[in-house]
Amino acid sequence: MPAATARYILSAKAETSGEWESGLSEASRAGVNIVCVASYFKGADFLRECKRQGARVELLTRERTRHEPWPHESLDGLHFLPDHAGAELTLHAAAQLCRERKLHALVALEEFDVITTALAREHLRLPGPDSSRARLFRDKLAMRIRAAEAGLTVPDFVPLFNYQEVGEYMERVAPPWVIKPRSDVSASGIRRLEESEQVWRAIEALDARESLQDKSPYYLLEKFVPGEVFHVDSVLEGGEIIFSGASRYGRPPLRVVSEGGVFTTRTLEYDSTEHAELTRLNAELLGALGLGRGAAHAEFIRGAEDGRFYFLEVAARVGGAHIAETLEAASGHNLWREWARVEVAHARGARVGRIEPRRDYAGLALSLARQEHPDTSAYDDPEIVFRVDRPHHVGLVVRSPRPERVRELLDAYAERFTRDFSAYVPPPERRGINL
Repeated sequence: MPAATARYILSAKAETSGEWESGLSEASRAGVNIVCVASYFKGADFLRECKRQGARVELLTRERTRHEPWPHESLDGLHFLPDHAGAELTLHAAAQLCRERKLHALVALEEFDVITTALAREHLRLPGPDSSRARLFRDKLAMRIRAAEAGLTVPDFVPLFNYQEVGEYMERVAPPWVIKPRSDVSASGIRRLEESEQVWRAIEALDARESLQDKSPYYLLEKFVPGEVFHVDSVLEGGEIIFSGASRYGRPPLRVVSEGGVFTTRTLEYDSTEHAELTRLNAELLGALGLGRGAAHAEFIRGAEDGRFYFLEVAARVGGAHIAETLEAASGHNLWREWARVEVAHARGARVGRIEPRRDYAGLALSLARQEHPDTSAYDDPEIVFRVDRPHHVGLVVRSPRPERVRELLDAYAERFTRDFSAYVPPPERRGINL
């Protein structure tokens, strides 16, 4: 074992819940063993549910998360790698965890680990998406090509490979455009461009970067489509969507990232045409991308000019920004926990089956806050079911049997948050394009 890996794996033994063996019985050791990978603090509910389902659970994470509130009581092993650890070291560390116990599942809880974890599964010959499949959920170019081939409507796009192709695209597709990193998350690194000269300057700036993975071939150019943005969050088992929820963002995430303000999302009316259409499109998308088991967060935009739904992006993960808590408030089911149930059941050769949700409505208002610990005691509506507890953030989840009440509360909170708490931090340049 390389010295770096040995050092971090050995140091992890002191971080486990109890002794390294955790006092497990022989029967427990013969049961389901799951290793999760997370480069950032994410998926505590997944870890807890795996343990509640009787699995042995270990977490492979990074030094930067050492002081995060991981659920130590649910972990049989907590292992820290260097923050800069690459795929090779992560793969080797996962292999070391197979030395004494057969590993049944290797799961990425965080989007940045999806491909690395798939490579480790390939190396260890474990079930789950291989790296080619995983790339469809990380590479915005790959997912667009596959979605378009499957017949979904996608904004016109072009990779930044060939100058002639880019020039012909700009002659054919009228501005505005957006330039997007192919592998960043959410709205990170996206810039709107209004004329061709800006595009050429952006390509030149990207190609001047030192890191090869920050240069223009790792970006794409896409037609900017104004409109309302929606998301569909799903849990899959055996290639079938067993649980999903469709929601609408208040302001498009790109505007929140670039301009600040209050982020809101709310569940759609269950009998609406929007809900039916988005549920159908999401099923077609995930079928085309071939995600057989796991969680997915897909985003679509309804064009303001033509009313059509366009596919924007998809990730093989639970949606961030407390979407899981919001959907749980409406449905009674938590995405992280249902995903964990699927993974443990699969390792045992069993199935969870379709999940029947409650049909309430829920919404979330979330913002950066000027205060380190915002006081929301003045927000005392009985519909509040969850309060975000995170430094310099303020957030509330509400639930009601009436969708109009959810909209009313979110509108009021967006205004009050702006007055009482909201702060704005400009997004960091991704060693950036500054146009």
